[in-house]
Amino acid sequence: MNICLLGNNLTNLVLANILLKKKINVDIISQTKPSLLTNTVRTIAISNENYKFLIKNIKQISKLGWPTDKIKIYSDKNKSSDLFEFKNKNQSNFYLLKYSELYNLMIKNKFLKFINLKNYNYNIIKKRNYNLIINSDQNNQITKKYFQKRVEKNYKSLAHTAIIDHKKIDNKIAYQFFTKNGPLAFLPLSNNQTSIVFSNNSLKLMNKLSLLQIIKKYNHQYEITKISEIESVPIKFLVLREYFFKNILSFGDLIHKVHPLAGQGFNMTIRDIKSLTNILDKYTKLGIVDGKIIAQKFQENNKHLNFTYGLGIDTINSFFKLDSKLKNNLSESIFKILKGNKILNKYATFLSN
Repeated sequence: MNICLLGNNLTNLVLANILLKKKINVDIISQTKPSLLTNTVRTIAISNENYKFLIKNIKQISKLGWPTDKIKIYSDKNKSSDLFEFKNKNQSNFYLLKYSELYNLMIKNKFLKFINLKNYNYNIIKKRNYNLIINSDQNNQITKKYFQKRVEKNYKSLAHTAIIDHKKIDNKIAYQFFTKNGPLAFLPLSNNQTSIVFSNNSLKLMNKLSLLQIIKKYNHQYEITKISEIESVPIKFLVLREYFFKNILSFGDLIHKVHPLAGQGFNMTIRDIKSLTNILDKYTKLGIVDGKIIAQKFQENNKHLNFTYGLGIDTINSFFKLDSKLKNNLSESIFKILKGNKILNKYATFLSN
């Protein structure tokens, strides 16, 4: 089976590494030449189950992830006593990876085949006779022509990301504060580094000083020695209405974007990769290599789940915005019930994974 991946991005690199292991022919076509990534402070939180899946298929990833054993949730009203604690018995909640380290590991696979084509369209790709074309490039002509119908919500907010260096501690607990200005997350990267993600309810760019002021207000565990440069990106909720056109399947951020408060953006993509590879295994064993049939099956299996999941994250964000206006009285009552009920507590922890 011959598969083409459109776009030189992390989604396609991970997918290509997994498909190559399954002895599937893969080309990565992009409008820019591949190169190592050196200038980003972005991080990726990968759930325990998804991390196991990645290691099973790409063993080298086991060298990158830093485990987090607990996630503690706080409100703006009470910064010292947690509302709730997510903890999985005998396993980590999630693993945090530096985006650049994962990207550079994936791109170094000597069996990857990159093809550089500028301003390609469907007719140009069609001539190459691929069974399945997987598109996760938001800026090519195929996306602009065939994949523009979407459900979209602009939060009019920016996610600000940075990495702080601090004195060495036992750094295995993540902290999420639902502040009056938006969610603030402290995500462990090592015993002396922690990733910061602040989803500010504003489109105003933040500098180091303003972000440090926010960090210091809620920080009660790190002795900070340094802060990196800040990266800022707009926050949107987006789901594509139709995932495929003929034998072209849209994928990754092109089919769903969610609020970063739950750290689920790339986790949703990994679950999509799981689903797609299972479909490919099943159909190729039956001798079916029709890309349109495979793309249609993927949409049937995943479209409703991705929409429901994305909408759930959007609802959580809306809840905490309302809760902030009500001085955190809603969250205190709800999390008190969750804490006191073992079944609900266990179910909430399961959902967080």
